[in-house]
Amino acid sequence: MNILLIGSGGREHALAWKLAQSPLLDHLYIAPGNAGTEDYGENISIDPLNFKEVEEFVKASDVAMIIVGPEDPLVKGIADHFLKVAPEVMVIGPMAQAAQLEGSKDFAKSFMVRNGIPTAKYESFTLANLAEGRSFLNTLVPPYVLKASGLAAGKGVVIQPTLKEAEEELHKMLTGKFGEASEKVVIEEFLEGVECSVFALTDGQNYILLPEAKDYKRVGEGDSGLNTGGMGAVSPVPFYDAAFMHKVETRIIRPTVEGLAVEGLPYKGFLFFGIMNVDGEPYVIEYNCRLGDPETEVILPRLKNDLIELFISTWEGTLNQHLPLFDKRSAATVICVSGGYPGDYEKGKEISGLEKVEKQLVFHAGTTRNDDKVLSNGGRVLAFTTLSDSLHDALAGSYSALSQVSFDGMYCRKDIGKDLL
Repeated sequence: MNILLIGSGGREHALAWKLAQSPLLDHLYIAPGNAGTEDYGENISIDPLNFKEVEEFVKASDVAMIIVGPEDPLVKGIADHFLKVAPEVMVIGPMAQAAQLEGSKDFAKSFMVRNGIPTAKYESFTLANLAEGRSFLNTLVPPYVLKASGLAAGKGVVIQPTLKEAEEELHKMLTGKFGEASEKVVIEEFLEGVECSVFALTDGQNYILLPEAKDYKRVGEGDSGLNTGGMGAVSPVPFYDAAFMHKVETRIIRPTVEGLAVEGLPYKGFLFFGIMNVDGEPYVIEYNCRLGDPETEVILPRLKNDLIELFISTWEGTLNQHLPLFDKRSAATVICVSGGYPGDYEKGKEISGLEKVEKQLVFHAGTTRNDDKVLSNGGRVLAFTTLSDSLHDALAGSYSALSQVSFDGMYCRKDIGKDLL
């Protein structure tokens, strides 16, 4: 089977690594890919958001399956496009309307309310009713959570400690801080607890659970500084025991899958649940319509199943025939980023030492190749992942691997997973 994988980050490198292990794979194309994905397939220079260009490539290359890594093509309707022009091609990812679970936080929150899924109290506002937004802020207790309703590359959530700062932030967001993404802003009550990421693969009726993870969003140690796309992740999560997992499944995952079906929203792909554990009770912080990054870099190394087999069953509606199998060991990934990220940063820095890493996995997040040199090509550059019998040893392995690699301005958090030890 020929497969097209869409994306260019650490998530896509991990997916390529996992897909290449399947005997069902004939040829893997990655659009556009990075310097790491080319070890497992062929990088293709096509625009994933130009669906006609993708269609022409798929037909010319006899591609039977498209796996969509990032959210943009899903929200913009790549699954809908192929259902019209090539319905025989298996697209792993939801239709555009279902992808609004990620594409619009306002849509997601109203979906949760309609389906009785526990989430924080909220209201949504535009510039036209800014005064009402300020009034709603006055009904909440600090800190204040403001979210750009649209896609903002993981950086559209702002938490402000005082009412004055929250009111100023609301005005900034509604007047263009995050562009179109914050033309509508969701204000919600702050939930005190510990977050974790939970993943399911669903065919629209059935689902299987994947390993859970905990990621670290803030750029600074001790969870300080600006939000990023993710600075590291660990799996499994100690507090995610059988009792808590049962609550998540019965109160959140099952009602979500059933709600999508009842509301006529076709869904064949990954569902991400950002979960807050509040005194042992789960609440949904957000949905994503794809795998998280960097969580993918710890989830897929723990998943023992043939991923292509699972994807075929996702398309055919037979996921109930599979039992997910997990490696019981701990996985930890640490991200190294370009200096200045998530603000301004430079690209094109030569990366040295990659050949020294032998035991650990190195997933490329933002890299490119120039002849025999690997160069930085993004804010998040590399993800160092280790599987080991304990979380302590997994973290030690990832930091050890990271210490052998360098590029100008390289930075990483030194405290990933320390809160769980």
